[in-house]
Amino acid sequence: MEPLVAVLVVAALVGVPAVVLWRVLSGRRELGSGPAERATFETLHTASLAAPPLRAGLTQAGVLKASRHLRQLLGSPAIAITNAEELLVYDGTGDHHAREAFDHARSTLKDGRIQVLQLSCTQPECPIRHAVVVPLTTDDRVVGSLAAYGDHTSAGLVRAVQEVARWVDSQLELAELDRSRTLLMEAEVRALRAQISPHFIYNSLTTIASFVRTDPERARELLIDFADFTRYSFRRHGDFTTLAEELRSIDRYLTLERARFGDQLQVTLRIAPEVLAVAVPFLCIQPLVENAVRHGLESKPGVGRISIVAEDAGSECSITVEDDGLGMDPEHLRRVLAGEERATGVGLANVDERLRQVYGDEFGLVVETGKGAGTKVSMRMPKYRPGVTVR
Repeated sequence: MEPLVAVLVVAALVGVPAVVLWRVLSGRRELGSGPAERATFETLHTASLAAPPLRAGLTQAGVLKASRHLRQLLGSPAIAITNAEELLVYDGTGDHHAREAFDHARSTLKDGRIQVLQLSCTQPECPIRHAVVVPLTTDDRVVGSLAAYGDHTSAGLVRAVQEVARWVDSQLELAELDRSRTLLMEAEVRALRAQISPHFIYNSLTTIASFVRTDPERARELLIDFADFTRYSFRRHGDFTTLAEELRSIDRYLTLERARFGDQLQVTLRIAPEVLAVAVPFLCIQPLVENAVRHGLESKPGVGRISIVAEDAGSECSITVEDDGLGMDPEHLRRVLAGEERATGVGLANVDERLRQVYGDEFGLVVETGKGAGTKVSMRMPKYRPGVTVR
């Protein structure tokens, strides 16, 4: 059991995919290909198979998929996993013990202590005679239990079950982090909608009203565009959309703004077809376009120009929104993006924060601006990133 414990600790701390580690090991002849290396690979590979289902949290579906791999890690005839209220899965031989598994875990769930139990069984051939029950914790709270069943107990088995439980704890904590990030992103999108909506709705309805008598057909078309735009902006499903959908919504937005500004607003789009299907965070480009119109061109005399460019950049998609409007003080912009000063733009800091949360700090907004010099906002994002999918 001691090598297993050590390997599990390495797996939890290093977090290297097993296949990658095996390629590294097999590519270095001096390490050999003996039993130790094979055992290391097999253990890490098994742990890597158990991890994804647990990243959904302590759910019945998740632990059901992970239980076989966890049992393989422990080398036990059977294991049981519970949450705080019920048995989630009993995996292995002696399934007639499943009805007792939650009772075995009650004391552990109550006080968080490890239990080593001797069990009685009326079936002579049943290998289940003992159980080791350890708590599963998240944020120092007992949220469930892991029990290993077999025909004997030992100090090595107890340590192994503890280490596997700690590894499961780390996956559950990552699940909580993912859930928190998702909730934060949803809250930020709601906040972004609240920023956009009042200003845009008022101006759009005022513009549409101005056409009702003079050009009823134009008013009807604009009202349809307004309805489609708001339906997209206030939709409830998914944190991500395709670039094509985001651009379609932007086109409706600009149609309404051109009705308001007339020939004073000129828009240029250059979009590479290869990037239209790329998944992007919902409402990550439209706020930048609205910011360009509202704060870059609205107070500018004469014609205002906006260009939107989306390009294929190898494994990434590059997007820029540029205007020749009033621009802004770079130091003020720095303070806004750093959270040191309240933003006056629509969603600039919000979009920057969401991009960093999803893709990492290296994918934040890049803004080039100066007073009277217009503003150019650039972003880039990977064409593919695990967890970034359109639903």
